[in-house]
Amino acid sequence: MTPAPLAVRLSIPGGPLFFPVTAFGPDGSVDLDTYRTHVRRGVEDGAAAVFACCGTGEFHALTPEEFQACVRAAVEAAEGRVPVVAGTGYGTALAVRYAALAEEAGADGLLAMPPYLVVAGQEGLLRHYRTLAASTALPVIVYQRDNAVFTPDTVVELARTDGIIGLKDGLGDLDLMQRTVSAVRTEASGDFLYFNGLPTAEQTQLAYRALGVTLYSSAVFCFAPEIALAFYRALHNGDEDTAGRLLDGFYRPFVELRAQGPGYAVALVKAGVRLRGLDVGEVRPPLHEPAEDHLKQLAQLIERGHTLLDAEGTR
Repeated sequence: MTPAPLAVRLSIPGGPLFFPVTAFGPDGSVDLDTYRTHVRRGVEDGAAAVFACCGTGEFHALTPEEFQACVRAAVEAAEGRVPVVAGTGYGTALAVRYAALAEEAGADGLLAMPPYLVVAGQEGLLRHYRTLAASTALPVIVYQRDNAVFTPDTVVELARTDGIIGLKDGLGDLDLMQRTVSAVRTEASGDFLYFNGLPTAEQTQLAYRALGVTLYSSAVFCFAPEIALAFYRALHNGDEDTAGRLLDGFYRPFVELRAQGPGYAVALVKAGVRLRGLDVGEVRPPLHEPAEDHLKQLAQLIERGHTLLDAEGTR
């Protein structure tokens, strides 16, 4: 296994990490042409990597066949310009199967989401991810959230596992993250990547940067890449004034709107893509579409974000 090339490419400062939504047609089937357009535009807009069929991409709602078709389409649209990382998950056997499907489709890496339903102990979690990593030539990023929360000692063991190259944190416990980063730094050899994977990660990225976590997912990039890139550049250049104005004027109101409905971390993002002119369809059950009033608020927020960019002269 050769995870180093992916680790190096993902660590290059070049833009937010892009988690495209999965496009569905009027009949509810996967719309691969629209999906390719969505991915291609994201790459052209400056994404550093494409994370296909992950949380924002409704991994939970895709059949294995749809999953592989979407990953292949993302690889085609990216054209080798940035790495394509595919989601995988469920129980160990299915995670291994999805990993094989992603590898066949040409993915560069895997984002391993929490096991389905069960709450496992540290020993079982470690066994699960080690089995997954051993089954594939693709490097694996482990996603910490929900029922997959790790002690620092477990992350040290993950970091020592051949093929596991990083941890994406969707929990938001900064004390735990600090202890984890410290433990891996002192007890595991080699480079290990960390990602801020909280919904609307920009809202917390200033805190994560203080821990040395510079990589983060950007759902906003799906529908407002200009805003996401302006915020990324402000962080990268140490422009705290611009970052603060975008946080106050756009990101905080967006997070508050996102909190108005369950599943809005996906449904609101997908609605935003439609508002910007690309018909990616609706979310699949059990998620539901945002209320009309929330859609109006989202449109106003996007407009406000662009107004902030014009005032800053960053667009």
